[in-house]
Amino acid sequence: MDIRISAYAVITDDQDRMLLPHWMEQGFGSGWTMPGGGIDPGEDPVDAVVREVFEESGYRVQVAELLGIDNLVIPGDRRTPTSGREGIPLQNLRIVYRAHIIGGELTVEKDGSTDDVAWFTPAEIDSLHRVSLVDTARKMAQEVS
Repeated sequence: MDIRISAYAVITDDQDRMLLPHWMEQGFGSGWTMPGGGIDPGEDPVDAVVREVFEESGYRVQVAELLGIDNLVIPGDRRTPTSGREGIPLQNLRIVYRAHIIGGELTVEKDGSTDDVAWFTPAEIDSLHRVSLVDTARKMAQEVS
């Protein structure tokens, strides 16, 4: 079994909108997701989420608190064809933080794993095609509030 550790941020504004990038993987799928991503070897999870949010949104953030850790196992037959690891299960440990914007401006990532980024109200999020992490992170944020 492979393991991937990643860090994500719940970022909301004063209008209760949430920042979501649009994830896409060529030939596999797409959906709105939480800003964040994989932790580089040796990288602190807080540093990783700050880096990933900037890459995907153009915003500089400060991490406020840990909301929780989610565990997701993807069966080997559901691994992406581009992973080169088809048939091998993948355990995803997803660390979710609350973060606040401290600078930057909304910018779509160039040549990365996301192709859009936008603010959404809770009602708009409910109607989006989104990955399960969005609902998991929203629930974590509500439980901690």
